[in-house]
Amino acid sequence: MAKKTSRRAATAASKVLRDGRTGKASKTAAGSALSQRESKRN
Repeated sequence: MAKKTSRRAATAASKVLRDGRTGKASKTAAGSALSQRESKRN
């Protein structure tokens, strides 16, 4: 079974992506975490 990002981690990742002060590495990690989040549509 594939690991999924938790709701709490996804929320934190979303905040990182919206914050203009975070660096490229942080945004890359956050994007990766969100890409592993299960879609609400499924």
